[in-house]
Amino acid sequence: MATHWADFQHEIYLNGTTGAVPRLPTDLTRLEALTEHRLGPGPVGYVAGGAGTGSTTRANRAALERRRIVPRMLRDVRDRDLSVEVLGRRLPAPLALAPVGVLSIMHPDAEPAAARAAAAQGVPYILSSVSSTPMEQVAEAMGDAERWFQLYWPKEQKVARSFLERAKAAGFSVLVVTLDTPLLAWRPRDLDQAYLPFLHGVGTANYFTDPAFQAGLAKPVHEDLTAAVMHFIGVQGDPGKTWPDLAFLRDNWDGPIVLKGVLHPDDARLAADAGMDGVVVSNHGGRQVAGSVAAADALPRVVETVGDRLTVLFDSGIRTGDDVFKALALGARTVLVGRPYVYGLGLDGQAGVEHVIRCLLAEFDLTLALSGHTTPTTLGSADLIEE
Repeated sequence: MATHWADFQHEIYLNGTTGAVPRLPTDLTRLEALTEHRLGPGPVGYVAGGAGTGSTTRANRAALERRRIVPRMLRDVRDRDLSVEVLGRRLPAPLALAPVGVLSIMHPDAEPAAARAAAAQGVPYILSSVSSTPMEQVAEAMGDAERWFQLYWPKEQKVARSFLERAKAAGFSVLVVTLDTPLLAWRPRDLDQAYLPFLHGVGTANYFTDPAFQAGLAKPVHEDLTAAVMHFIGVQGDPGKTWPDLAFLRDNWDGPIVLKGVLHPDDARLAADAGMDGVVVSNHGGRQVAGSVAAADALPRVVETVGDRLTVLFDSGIRTGDDVFKALALGARTVLVGRPYVYGLGLDGQAGVEHVIRCLLAEFDLTLALSGHTTPTTLGSADLIEE
């Protein structure tokens, strides 16, 4: 299953001999500014913005940049294999596309375009429960490719149960439950534009097509959109959930369950005690708690506490191939990337998402080799120093 993702570099140079250059920058940190220039302030602010002053988003980047790679020399790195075993499935590289909702605000092809891109490159696509496209249509766009379903746990258990049944029937193999968003945080970029897509029925596709949700409406969605939106707002989040409630998920999902948004080692231990299969060390990309601990700073303690009991994944701040290297060296089994692929989608649809995946993994492949490694499984804390 070995693939030299770095070959994308040669492809770019060879195309350049005919005058062709990439449509998007290969430095993925430039995509945000391009998206700001080309798209409206509402959609861009919704994706790029963070909680409060954005301090947590900046801290995520600073925590990764503060850690520096220590390359090793004179090691045979000709043959490399980036594939990893994660949650009982073999992935071609330690990367998945993070769940990001309401993608129709970025591109009319929305979630199916991102899903097709993930499928084409062989990486898992994690569909947000607040997608613009029903989960069945996204599954159809992916064929047999690896797909996971992210759940914002609704108040109504009948709706939650229906979501899980639909996701399983549509071939989603892993359940990713986001814990850190029972309420929306104070997000000034959205507030200044009074921008919340859900109020316009965007990002509600899974709800509006769900029979359990529809049963709670006096009229069909198309006859009273306002009432449907208000019902969605009333059931979409539940700040009353506690650890014993996880038993419901275990009873209604027979595949791996991963809890997303874990930062404290004691919460990771509670997840393991509850029979979960993994956690995502994440602060929602800085979108929920202003002043939160950086995800990369939280990662080592979580790995130390539960790394032998749970699969530990990571997101929040991944922008480059060396970021992937650092997260894996800190103990993550794989990483989730969010904003960069969403910018790629907004700028160039499915092709833009594929560009982001290929750039990220090509840079990671090269970073791995140039640091003296041929597989992600050999990375560890000795490969980093902290400034």
